[in-house]
Amino acid sequence: MAESRREKKSARSKHSDGTQEGQDAPGKMTKKQYEKELKALHVELVKLQEWVVKTGAKVCIVFEGRDGAGKGGTIKAITERVSPRVFRVIALPAPTEREKSQMYIQRYLPHLPAAGEIVLFDRSWYNRAGVERVMGFCTEEQVQNFFKAVPLIEHAIIQSGIIFLKYWLEVSEEEQTRRLEARITDERKTWKLSPMDLLSYSRWYDYSRARDDMFAATDTEQAPWHVVHSDDKKRARLNLITHLLGSIPYKTVPREKVKLPKRQKPAGYRQPEHPIRQVPEKF
Repeated sequence: MAESRREKKSARSKHSDGTQEGQDAPGKMTKKQYEKELKALHVELVKLQEWVVKTGAKVCIVFEGRDGAGKGGTIKAITERVSPRVFRVIALPAPTEREKSQMYIQRYLPHLPAAGEIVLFDRSWYNRAGVERVMGFCTEEQVQNFFKAVPLIEHAIIQSGIIFLKYWLEVSEEEQTRRLEARITDERKTWKLSPMDLLSYSRWYDYSRARDDMFAATDTEQAPWHVVHSDDKKRARLNLITHLLGSIPYKTVPREKVKLPKRQKPAGYRQPEHPIRQVPEKF
């Protein structure tokens, strides 16, 4: 029995496409545990926000991964307690005919952060290395030119003073299937399932090869990829946010003590006689 325990402890799980996950996954995190940890991280994200505004720092974060990997939920967890004027989420639609005629990365550049901003790209210029390549929306020559250009462009982004982070959320075949099936049956999620998701679903290993090529060409010392295994959504979000906070040298900005002022006196104010249309209280 001792031997079987040792074997179990040393076993490593693998995704079906060969990517390592680490040791046996811990038990399921409860909602209460998750919310406690997330609350503490939200406090730190607010501190990060105040530091960025105070210092004029610029932060750009790229989120990539397969359909159903949890990019949107992770971004929502990051942004739900901070200001949308500081934390700006960029999720560009398909390019217009005019944009198709531009230099490929041109339509993304105007969205890079100015001083005091944190920009989160929900998918980015890496569409060319992923969906565009796999689904045949660009030529192989365009892909190879992209691989040559993007490290230089990201170097220029960093040289301009932008703190730049790239995250890849990796989901297993089984979990992706479960999540996409949920989008079919759960009417709250049907909007998340696009025809492109269905076309992409059957091409798992084409996406695996495209991801591997992308890592080989664009995982640089200055702008490395950080992989987050996201089968466990709660832990993935907490791990990513913790890493994000640890990658930015922010400091707590001193705050002045806040005290609510006294309200003014009514000075003869009366409720208007005009009838008000109340929302029915059904709950």
